[in-house]
Amino acid sequence: MWALLHKEINGFLSSLIGYIVIMVFLLMVGLFLWVFPGEFNLLDRGYAELDSLFLLAPWVFLFLIPAITMRSFSEEKRTGTLELLLTKPLSDTRIIVAKFLAGWFLALLSIVPTLIYYITISNLAEPAGNVDHGGIWGSYIGLAFLSAAFVSIGIFASSITVNQIIAFILAIFLSFFLFVGLESIASFDLLGPLDNVMLNLGMNEHYRSMSRGVIDTRDMIYFFGLIGIFFLLTKASIESRKW
Repeated sequence: MWALLHKEINGFLSSLIGYIVIMVFLLMVGLFLWVFPGEFNLLDRGYAELDSLFLLAPWVFLFLIPAITMRSFSEEKRTGTLELLLTKPLSDTRIIVAKFLAGWFLALLSIVPTLIYYITISNLAEPAGNVDHGGIWGSYIGLAFLSAAFVSIGIFASSITVNQIIAFILAIFLSFFLFVGLESIASFDLLGPLDNVMLNLGMNEHYRSMSRGVIDTRDMIYFFGLIGIFFLLTKASIESRKW
């Protein structure tokens, strides 16, 4: 599995894909946080906090992560190398885990440079260091879990089609629906007691909860469960090719 993981990561970093993803993420977030005037600009807000970063990052990842994962299985199917990969002494689970970890690694690699923003805001605070460290670190952890969930969705979308564009669009749709779609449905107050259930099934509710700086085990269980569900769906999709 580690050889496959190393191969997947090298595939990202030895081509322009990995660097483009990282640069696009940092450029889009950086422009809104430091250059473009408006509600997201940290200097205009006048407060030593990084809420804008954690509001913007999920929306950028909503499009970038499907771009990362759309090739995972679609390209293997298109070129016929998936059958060759499945003949290797690797279980389907290990193949899926390796592709998942490679995609998640690239997403986390995109987040790491934003620690510079954390240091900058901390130094700009009055007095220096007077920031909500717990809330910021909670938000980083929440963003890591959220990106992992997006990657698992993208891997699944890629496993059910040979077309990368379809995989990309499907991953965006599923990620959007689970991130804010369920929450939007719940906001209409049409389902009575089920509205609260719908709200808690959405990723944004648990992401916001983590962003408060309190890492609740319920939020972690939710993300682990969601990732596990898409792992099982991906495994079922891969195994169906053997029938």
